[in-house]
Amino acid sequence: MSELHEIALQILSKGKGILAADESTATMTKRLDSVNVVSDENNRLLFRQTLFSSSSMKDCIGGVILYDETIRQKTSNGKTIPELIHSSGSLTGIKVDTGAKILAGSKEEKVTEGLDGLRERLKDYYKLGARFTKWRGVYSISDKYPSNLSISANAHALARYAALVQEAGMVPIIEPEVLMNGNHSAKDCLNKTSEVIKKCYEELELNNVDLKGTILKPNMILPGENSNEKISNEEIAELTLECLKNNVPTSVPGIAFLSGGQTEIEATANLNQINVKNNTDFIMTYSYGRALQQSALKFWSKDINNINGTQEVFDHRARMCTLAAQGKWSKNLENPK
Repeated sequence: MSELHEIALQILSKGKGILAADESTATMTKRLDSVNVVSDENNRLLFRQTLFSSSSMKDCIGGVILYDETIRQKTSNGKTIPELIHSSGSLTGIKVDTGAKILAGSKEEKVTEGLDGLRERLKDYYKLGARFTKWRGVYSISDKYPSNLSISANAHALARYAALVQEAGMVPIIEPEVLMNGNHSAKDCLNKTSEVIKKCYEELELNNVDLKGTILKPNMILPGENSNEKISNEEIAELTLECLKNNVPTSVPGIAFLSGGQTEIEATANLNQINVKNNTDFIMTYSYGRALQQSALKFWSKDINNINGTQEVFDHRARMCTLAAQGKWSKNLENPK
């Protein structure tokens, strides 16, 4: 077993998932503004440090994705953030793309940038303690989109990124996100997500990426948020599994879903049903941001010094997600906090 394959399994095994705490300063500012907390470096650090020192980190969180600011910060007792994460047995990851920009040739679509200078930045992140990375491509669904240009351009960027990351001794998370925005049907989401993922793996293989040392972070198959279509957790699971079985090579060790605008309960319930119905060899777990943090953030905002209370709220959510990653969650396990 290769070292990269071992790292991927360490992150995903035994129901563990990934805490996506890689919000940019601008995005984190919006989140803190929404709960009336001043977004300065100290408050951003305090909230994240509170989560990273929670008891559920040991049993539930296999990896934490950070933003550039956070990986360079130190805790109040002098530990670096990667050292704090590592002390729980979890691994440190880092977002390395520089964002989605307008795609030349198709101005209503976007392509993710960040390849320039990436080899040098990866060396720096490895020294800082990172052992896996993330790069996100975004795709919108409409009558015309995603276009072949968008699908190809983003797949090519994801593959070049992944090859550079493996060269640097780290595991790349491949995140092609087909957005929930729009009024498209679940069937449209299935068809477009299938096209996107298929093209990603064509490019990854062309770039000689070792798929055993990667993690896929896809969207679930859902109708658009403005669609009138209502489908059950069971249907979401069946469509999602159909998409993955038909388009993801079996050498990929695991899949960590993004929550993509779902509520905490929706993201947990859908993940649980996917695992109940999972008849593949893929590990199916979570890589959630808001769907892991939102309740904890709301609780923390009432008293940012109530560390224990905030950690209790976060621990509950992490444990629910880890049960879902094993197909063992049920709604009656939820509490009203």
